[in-house]
Amino acid sequence: MITFFSSAHALHAPAYEFFRGDRVACFESPARAERVLHELTTRGHAVRAPDVDSADVLAQVHTPRYLAFLAGAWSQWLALDPRHADLQPFPSVWPVRTLRSDLEPANFTARLGLYSIDNGSPLVAGTWAAAKAGADAAASAARLLSSSGARSAFCATRPPGHHAGADFMGGYCFLNNAAVAAQSLFDGGCVRVAVLDVDYHHGNGTQSIFYDRADVLFASLHGDPRTEYPFYLGHADETGAGAGEGFNLNLPLPAGSAADAWFAALDVACSRIERHRADALVVSLGLDTYADDPISTFALASSDFSRLGDRLARIGLPTVFILEGGYASEALGINAANVLDAFDGG
Repeated sequence: MITFFSSAHALHAPAYEFFRGDRVACFESPARAERVLHELTTRGHAVRAPDVDSADVLAQVHTPRYLAFLAGAWSQWLALDPRHADLQPFPSVWPVRTLRSDLEPANFTARLGLYSIDNGSPLVAGTWAAAKAGADAAASAARLLSSSGARSAFCATRPPGHHAGADFMGGYCFLNNAAVAAQSLFDGGCVRVAVLDVDYHHGNGTQSIFYDRADVLFASLHGDPRTEYPFYLGHADETGAGAGEGFNLNLPLPAGSAADAWFAALDVACSRIERHRADALVVSLGLDTYADDPISTFALASSDFSRLGDRLARIGLPTVFILEGGYASEALGINAANVLDAFDGG
């Protein structure tokens, strides 16, 4: 399986985040992608750099003003005070409920809050370049499937993307790579696409982008949003809107769920994907379902990720894999490679 990887990911390396009231080292770090790359190359996977500019498809997935803000955010931060070069900006206000979000404020902090769903996605000087390289990888993987007939491709990229919506960042995510891959597959000739999100946390951004579309089936199994991030989306009664009614499937599971319950939900999602008669599949490959993940509570073992790859292979679709979460970094490469190797062998 071809893996797309860009060293530009390392340009996004925030020094800290806030977790349960403490200032801590970032769970989402460059070491994640490097460990995945090391394991894949050790196992003989071919690696190449992204070769498609995702700018056109990004404009189909995200709003113009959000893209403009994100691309210029660091320079705007420095324009307030050159000393900001040594600081990370975090939002402190949000336009919730009765507040207006249609007008873009002139104040930088207000704009940052407008385009953020949390304060857990710290920006640094290289954030835009790293996120754009990840989107380029997603577009490149989709192009590979569309143009060459390849069965699969993997994007070993970060920061992740599935929490990013059309006009907001959150959960370490800035650009929605899964949505970029899906839209690129449409641009390459697909009529129907399925997106399967297996991250511990619900892919709220991907759901919101495709919620009113019938050509995209979004299916997700994840921690129950009543107790797990992102909290405000991912319930079972969210089934789509308008033309998209019936094309959104959420399978929330209680915190601490064991592998048997997780794989039972996976079978439900895979069966629904098979009925969708999709031309291609995009997998948001979150690996934070691993038992030793520091911020998640499912109980999959490394061997279970081979089982996941085998089940996905049996769907029988050309598949783009996108790396999402997974914060037990020492095991991340093994778990990712187990999925891909089992898929290749299926």
